[in-house]
Parts: sequence; structure tokens; C-alpha cells
Amino acid sequence: MEKAKVYFTREITPENLVMLYEKLGRPLTGKVAVKLHSGEDGNQNYMKPEFVKDIINHINGTVVECNTAYEGARNTTEKHIELMEKHGWSKYFNVDILDSDGEEVLENPNGEMIKKNYVGSKMKNYDSMLVLSHFKGHPMGGFGGAIKNLSIGLASSHGKSYIHNSGVEDGDMFKSDHDSFLKSMADSAKTITDFYQDKIVYINAMVNMSVDCDCCRVAKDPCMKDIGLLASLDPVALDQACVDLVYQSNDPGRDELVDRIESRNGLLTIESAEKQGMGSRSYELIEIEE
Repeated sequence: MEKAKVYFTREITPENLVMLYEKLGRPLTGKVAVKLHSGEDGNQNYMKPEFVKDIINHINGTVVECNTAYEGARNTTEKHIELMEKHGWSKYFNVDILDSDGEEVLENPNGEMIKKNYVGSKMKNYDSMLVLSHFKGHPMGGFGGAIKNLSIGLASSHGKSYIHNSGVEDGDMFKSDHDSFLKSMADSAKTITDFYQDKIVYINAMVNMSVDCDCCRVAKDPCMKDIGLLASLDPVALDQACVDLVYQSNDPGRDELVDRIESRNGLLTIESAEKQGMGSRSYELIEIEE
């Protein structure tokens, strides 16, 4: 089988986000959703609207998000919209909270831990999607990239809890079985790739790489220097390439991020996604120098 192509540039510019998208050769058509992280109130590391403005305007995209399952500035639609305005998303783009009108169920009959996924009901209004992810660490998942953005990111508030609890409706999502949660992220992400088929593309930005997520109100500052921008049609290959670049780095701060990934068994999510048939961990990294 031909290896998945992952395009990579070390030059981190808004223009290069557009360039990488064009390299993929899969134009997004119709009503285009752009799934990104709006950033928790107080977080300093999330990607800012000005940085992604060119690519979102290039595809005439709508910024989409879903509400959280924990207390904060994004756990209700009203508060989330207010934060979108505060963080500047509404200034530049149309924004849409996908679970503001409820949720719908997507099925994954072959899921290892969960066989259904609760997503924002308004996701069905979009014909195609750009998954624009900030690659960094994560307190629970070890790291966050394209797969996490597909799974937890697109799940409704209830759906997020369902994934964390691996299908248990009334459990404490911060005390659930950890490896089951990681596998459930892969199960739920597969429902999204099945839904969009060949109408979805992925870009990861390896910038502001803290061990913490953009969901943290008080996040640690980045532990290593920025690495670059990557894009692929394969979310498994894309996340694997990002992890590999961290491991290969000689940056003195890379050990902190590697420890976060390994201490949370983060690679299990990529391995499970590959088993689900979402993509391949074998890839060809194509570095573009400009």
C-alpha cells in the first residue's frame, strides 16, 4: 500500500496554512466547517484568529465548536458564544456551536469500547470539514491533535462525558478507566471520518507546545520551541508524524512533552485509531522548504 502523505513546513505563517491545504489536492466544497479550539478563558496558548484567518477565508469556512462537559467559560452555548466574541472568533468569522440545538447519534458498529457517538446536531448542516488542530500536550490524553479534535472536539457536551466514561452514562469522567477512554476517543473519531468520507482534510500546527491543553484555564507555558505546520488526508499519519517530530527533536524541553505523552499512554489513541481503519501510522513526510 502507498504510504500516507504528510506535508510539512518549518515556516509557520498564515500563508503556509493555505499552501499546505492546496498541497493536499482535496478542495472542500459546499458549506465548510472549520473545527478548531476556541480556547478556554484565561488560556494563553490556543491558536489566535489572526493566525488562521487566511485559511478560513480561503475556504469560506465557518468556525465550529461544541460545548464542554465541565465547568468553565464554554459549558453552555451562551457562555461559549460570549467567549468566542472575547477571543475574536466572531470578529472575523461566522461561528456555530454545533450542539446548541441538541445532539445526534453516529454509529460505529466495530467500536472497541463504544459503538455510538453523540455529536452536535448542527454538524449535519456542513458538507465538508477542515480539522484545524493545535498539536500540544494534554492532561488526560497525553497529547491533543487531529484525532482528539475529531472525537472530544466534535462531541456534544453529553457526548464528551460519554467518551470519557467509555459509554457509562452516569460515571465520573475524571475517574474512569484511562485506557478505555483513550480507545473510546478512537471509536468516536471513526464516526466522524465515516460521516465525511473524502470531504475532510487535516492540518496540525506544532506551535505553543505546552504539556497542557487549550482547555486549561491556567496552562503551563510552552515547554519547547515551535516545530512547524503539517497537513494530511490521513489523521492517524498526521498525529503520528507530529509525535515523531517531538521525539526526534533535540530541544531541551522535548523531554517534558514526551513524559506527558508516555505517562498518559497517549500513543494508545493513535494505535486504536489505526486498528479502527481511520488511517495508517506509516507515512511519507514531505518537507516543503520555501
